[in-house]
Amino acid sequence: MFTISDIALIFKEKKLKLTPQRLAVYNYLLSTSCHPSAEVIYKAISVQYPTMSLATVYKTLKTLVEVGLIQEINVGEGNFRYDRNAKSHPHIQCMCCGKIADFDNLNLDNLNSLAENNSDFKVLYNKVYFYGYCKDCQQSQKLN
Repeated sequence: MFTISDIALIFKEKKLKLTPQRLAVYNYLLSTSCHPSAEVIYKAISVQYPTMSLATVYKTLKTLVEVGLIQEINVGEGNFRYDRNAKSHPHIQCMCCGKIADFDNLNLDNLNSLAENNSDFKVLYNKVYFYGYCKDCQQSQKLN
């Protein structure tokens, strides 16, 4: 993750202002591993920032994605979620409760070259999503 000095430098290089709202959204993302939506972030930080609007949260998230501090993920549920880890890595989502988790120890570095070797494309990046049932939903729904 980035330090405040790193973040300030990134914003300065991009000629963007590092506002308290941007820091609040980024700090919230650093505090969680649950891949929240903009609405969840808004509700969580609105207590500390009651004048911040949901639109500001959306704009801030867009900016943080554009400068490479966070990752926007779309697991096909109609809205985006946000990940504090901006590096490319696979995700898994529970089809019952919607929980999203990172695969920290699943190395798919060869995936791009494998795709290139089997196509006529120059692959720039990939996004990998797995879908299944989390441990809690397996137990509560008696899924095997």
